[in-house]
Amino acid sequence: QVQLVESGGGLVQPGGSLRLSCAASGIILRPYVMGWYRQAPGKQRDVVATITSDGSAYYSDSAKGRFTISRDNTKNAMYLQMNSLKPEDTAVYYCNVKRFTSNYWGQGTQVTVSA
Repeated sequence: QVQLVESGGGLVQPGGSLRLSCAASGIILRPYVMGWYRQAPGKQRDVVATITSDGSAYYSDSAKGRFTISRDNTKNAMYLQMNSLKPEDTAVYYCNVKRFTSNYWGQGTQVTVSA
């Protein structure tokens, strides 16, 4: 059974930083494309950043220059370093892994950016 567990969310002031982690079990992540998505209240789930099996990263316009996605295949994990956080970054952040027809989601971790 595949499980993806996010952690590292919380309440942070504007300009602050958080590091999200995604730990996987029941799956070997190495060949999968991995990504972080987020969903704010009343909005659709949008991509934040993705990273391929060879480490190539993609960032949404809102994440460029502030967020860094990384993966550690030896630990079967993925990370999102978020700096210079803004109130509009407030959302539930989800971990995703996909390959061909396989597509898995974590339960999400809440990130709230507020003074």
